[in-house]
Amino acid sequence: MRAEQMCPCGSGTPLSSCCGPVIDDPRVTTTAEQLMRSRYTARALGRWNHLWVTWHPRTRPELADEDGLRWTGLEVLRAEAGTAGDDAGVVEYRASYREGARPGVLHEVARFQRRAGRWFYVDGDVLDA
Repeated sequence: MRAEQMCPCGSGTPLSSCCGPVIDDPRVTTTAEQLMRSRYTARALGRWNHLWVTWHPRTRPELADEDGLRWTGLEVLRAEAGTAGDDAGVVEYRASYREGARPGVLHEVARFQRRAGRWFYVDGDVLDA
C-alpha cells in the first residue's frame, strides 16, 4: 500500500483532502487563504491551468506557465478577511524555491477578491525576503 502524497502547501494533510479538490474545481474554495495555498500547490505540481483560472480576469496574464523554479515550502504569515462573508481578502506569505542550485524566497502580500461566489487572486506586493 502506497502512502498518500502530502499536500505541498505545508498543511500537514494529504493532497486529496487539502488543495487537490480546489485544484480540480476552484469553485469549492471557501477562503482567500485556501485559494492562495492551492495556487502555491499548483505551482509546485506544475498545474499551470489552475493559476490561470484562479487569476482575476482584470489582472491575469495571457498565459500562466512554467516558471523554471522548484517550489520547496510555504509559510503563511497572516490572513485578513477573505472568508465566506467577505468580498476581499489579503494573505501574506513566504514561498521558498530553488532556481537550479540557488535558493530563494518569494515574500508577497497578495490581494484576493470574491466574484460571483468564487475567490480570485487579484495582485500582490512583493516584499524583500
